Amino acid sequence: MNDIAEGLGIGIEGTLLGGAIEQRRGNTTVTQVGAAGSDDRDQAACANCSALTSGDYCSNCGQKTHIHRTLSAIGHDLVHGVLHLDGKLWRTLPLLTFKPGHLTRRYVDGERASFVSPMAMFLFSVFAMFAVFQIVGIGVPTNLGTVASGAAANEIEERRAELVERQTLLKETLQSADDPDVLAETAGELEAVEAEIQALAVASRAVTADGEQSDGPTVIVADETGSDMVPSDSSAVLTADGDIDIPFIEALVKKWQENPGLMFYKLQANGYKFSWLLIPLSIPFVWLLFAWKRRFKAYDHAVFVTYSLAFMSLLFIAVSLLSLVESTVWIAGLLVAFVPPIHVYKQLRGTYGLNRFSALWRLLALSIFIWIVLALFLQALLLLGAF
Repeated sequence: MNDIAEGLGIGIEGTLLGGAIEQRRGNTTVTQVGAAGSDDRDQAACANCSALTSGDYCSNCGQKTHIHRTLSAIGHDLVHGVLHLDGKLWRTLPLLTFKPGHLTRRYVDGERASFVSPMAMFLFSVFAMFAVFQIVGIGVPTNLGTVASGAAANEIEERRAELVERQTLLKETLQSADDPDVLAETAGELEAVEAEIQALAVASRAVTADGEQSDGPTVIVADETGSDMVPSDSSAVLTADGDIDIPFIEALVKKWQENPGLMFYKLQANGYKFSWLLIPLSIPFVWLLFAWKRRFKAYDHAVFVTYSLAFMSLLFIAVSLLSLVESTVWIAGLLVAFVPPIHVYKQLRGTYGLNRFSALWRLLALSIFIWIVLALFLQALLLLGAF
């Protein structure tokens, strides 16, 4: 239930941010000027800019002139603010899905009022994607420390049981054997087994009952007599402390070693908070594909990248929902395999007016660049997780 509530919260946050970017009209009221009860719209002044206006909207700033003062208007604003159900969305989604290049080119060429802006669409789709992931339970594991510690404790207990059984057999052999050589060999083996049992007891105490490990790795070494095993203080044997001279990297490595579950959680949380980094990371690689075509500017590439990322987020939403039903898992697999390259190909052709060959080789190059961008994005998330 907590995951569902958190997922819904993420989705609402994204839609509100996306809606905030769009230029909305009708969020404020106007003050009527003139005689009381007059409906003469020629005498209406906009409450936002005080300009005299006639008609349904202010000609200066675009606000509605109609006054809403009912509870139903509050409900309408709430639904509209959260879901952003207006004509722009329904005009944008079909083109983004089936004619992405046509949508991108029209937006770049100046048709802005008819469509949801790229950034608003991106924010809406990305936050909705992470909300759905949270609801359906898709995410990175955050209990790795507990799982690892539990597995270590099980291994220690299994080994200790084997040694205890071996210890019992050796003691029985000592009681029944008469050959001095056999007695000496058995006594030596028994001493080694008992020493290992003591070492396992020390190691078992290093793994706490709640799944958390001790502050540093425990290295078991023999003391001067060779009969007792004690934990060593040289944690550098198992860590990279002696190999890395950069304090920042050392601190980051230590955090991952001490609590990998928390670090994976921060990685997941930063994934959607800093998802916008994919846009500036991607633009230079798209620019490389058209570096010699000066008619295409950085703005064109930014719109191309942002709309493309928005569609991929919506695709992942569909795939994650289809994966919940066993009979539609194969459909989800087909969508993941074929839709992304086809969509990018169509968007390249429509946005930049390319022929089939030009779009195809750029698609192949872009497929390599995508992995580079994802690697850079992951590196950025790892660095952000250190704070």
